[in-house]
Amino acid sequence: MKIAVVEGDGIGKEVIPAAIEVLDVLALPVEKVPVELGYAKWEKTGSAITDDDLAVLKECDCILFGAITTPSDPTYKSVLLTIRKELDMYANIRPIKPINGIVGVTGRSDFNLVIVRENTEGMYSGIEELHEDVAYTKRVITRKGSARIADYACKLAKSRQHRLEIAHKSNVLKSDRLFLDVCRQTASSYHIDHHDTLVDSMAYNLIVHPNRYDVVVTTNLFGDILSDMAAALVGGLGLVPSANIGKGHAFFEPVHGSAPDIAGKGIANPIAAILSLKMMLEWYELNHQAKLVQDAIEFAINQNIVTPDLGGISTTREVGNTIAERVKQLIG
Repeated sequence: MKIAVVEGDGIGKEVIPAAIEVLDVLALPVEKVPVELGYAKWEKTGSAITDDDLAVLKECDCILFGAITTPSDPTYKSVLLTIRKELDMYANIRPIKPINGIVGVTGRSDFNLVIVRENTEGMYSGIEELHEDVAYTKRVITRKGSARIADYACKLAKSRQHRLEIAHKSNVLKSDRLFLDVCRQTASSYHIDHHDTLVDSMAYNLIVHPNRYDVVVTTNLFGDILSDMAAALVGGLGLVPSANIGKGHAFFEPVHGSAPDIAGKGIANPIAAILSLKMMLEWYELNHQAKLVQDAIEFAINQNIVTPDLGGISTTREVGNTIAERVKQLIG
């Protein structure tokens, strides 16, 4: 197991060490490769990510990633978009599942869904023009991109409840008509029960009727927005992990950003980063170890050893220490 460890910026430098502490107590045969990327590196060197950095990332099996601060400078090269494209990690996977001991904004716990987001094209195609009085961004939807994300979503649905929801805006966007048609065709070939919903209605229904959904597949920007919104069901962005999956590499990160307003204060919630570690263990098919991590997280929550965003008084380090120690106890 060769893992690139990228703390990044802001609270990434606090939550990733907490996740690594948990990884270390599992005593797995892991080679950890630290890689500096992001805004702080850009300030020092003029590059947030270099070709040499990409070469190191490609030599690793996967990446455990913290967060990146993105400045308004138009010359800044997006680290996340660069990695996703260079390593062709086309599927963004965001599980939206209740955590024992946490109540989300709706008070519901009868949901367990996964948002599967196309990760390399759409509004994040990177094809843009910026002029004094007008700016253009080209939205790119390809048959290939649509087919492979639909295929991933259908395979996931077959391993779950055989239900797929396609979120789109084809009544306005012609490019979404292609996406919708390809998803429908793929779902039919897998004999998956599938339906489709306009993305604005989907936003409403995800909050009001989250129990209706199992696997949701959608385009890049829509998936970004819907998954952040759905984090409210779980209890906040500090509780939601994600994975970026390709054929040869994977990338695991908390959904939250670098949160510069609280960086360095020791109050950032590390649970999303530790749940991202759990997703990484599942990707390695280390399901027993992943369950130990989940159980340890729930132990800390039920002992009220949580950060202020969850109503607690514990620091980032204290939460991480508690979860790591509980994993050690469970291992025996």
